[in-house]
Amino acid sequence: MPKLCTDLGYISLNKYGEQLCGDHVEIAYSSRSEYSRIFRKDTGGDDSTVIVLADGLGSGVKASILSTLTARIISTMMASSLTVEDCVSTIAATLPVRAEIGIAYSTFTIIKIKTNQEAEIIQYDNPRVILLRGGKLFDYPVISETIGNKIIHKTRIALLEEDTFVAMSDGVINAGAGPELNLDWQRDDVASFLEDIYDPHWTAKTLSAMLINKCYSLYAGRPGDDTTVCTVKIRARRQANILIGPPHNPGDHSKMMNLFLSKEGRHIISGGTTSRLAAEFLKRPLVTDLPPSISDPAIPPVSKIEGVDLVTEGIITLRKVAEYAEDYIKDNENYADWNSGDDGASLIARLLFEEATDINFFVGRAENAAHENEQNAQIAFSLKMRLIEELAANLKTMGKRIKLSYF
Repeated sequence: MPKLCTDLGYISLNKYGEQLCGDHVEIAYSSRSEYSRIFRKDTGGDDSTVIVLADGLGSGVKASILSTLTARIISTMMASSLTVEDCVSTIAATLPVRAEIGIAYSTFTIIKIKTNQEAEIIQYDNPRVILLRGGKLFDYPVISETIGNKIIHKTRIALLEEDTFVAMSDGVINAGAGPELNLDWQRDDVASFLEDIYDPHWTAKTLSAMLINKCYSLYAGRPGDDTTVCTVKIRARRQANILIGPPHNPGDHSKMMNLFLSKEGRHIISGGTTSRLAAEFLKRPLVTDLPPSISDPAIPPVSKIEGVDLVTEGIITLRKVAEYAEDYIKDNENYADWNSGDDGASLIARLLFEEATDINFFVGRAENAAHENEQNAQIAFSLKMRLIEELAANLKTMGKRIKLSYF
């Protein structure tokens, strides 16, 4: 397993009264990059992940269209190993300039991560990317050059574990209440805020959400500009394994358990029957008299088996985890619930969303014998399979490496 991986997370606020955001984030991957290995796509290039944040001038439909075009053109070209000069020339030939003020309709920030070892940062007229190293602001080197009448700022820097890059549109540094933009909340203030709240356990998406929430507060709930935060975090790989349901063929029980328990990383068991079978296999007691959850009594209590990190109930708990995952890839509004909860769903969510980068699902296809009739068993089985597939898909969207094994 490679030592380091790239964790990405972004979130936007629309300008108050606008249905579309004038900022756009686009991500592209070369043929040997992380995403390509997961999804088996071959796009050519030099084993890199390219993130582009474009900010269209103004707001509304025109800004949205032009920022989207800018981000997609640049990300595709950079992932194909074309130069920034090629990108700027193409953008200049494609997008108009507002004649009366001589300003291009879209600014951009590019972060290119090469084999999780080096970052190339290219910036044009957006607030400078903030780099947190060890949770503190790091002043990286910048070389400025003029390309196509545009002043472009370029940086190359070797990566360290936990390096955290925060790119932003100018809605972040303009955040303030009322119709006037706030000139007191600047890049240094944003950096100080990030230093104060920094937690090495937080994902890129969580850090982006924390900064966006601060901006929303400064805008008093009525953003005066489109506001986007995109965080790129370099982190160590961590594996988690989740066992759900007994195998269709009882003779495969030992094989399934051996494969599950032999994997490195955290181990989660979901389901009452599965937990009992695991306890028998391990020859250790299954402790089921633990107190119910305080945070969400609707989620059945967790259990405990020595040697297993987390043991939970099945379908009710998984349904809640799937709901949290669906919310996470959107606005992450339920973060406070699962981040602090003591119920089984919250505990699984923290392990899968924040801690793990690689997740192995071991899924048994046996129908639940506890149901009173065959029809109910089939319905419950279909629901469980659908929940697992939805959860796995959303975890992939988060950037996790997922492997599904069925028994």
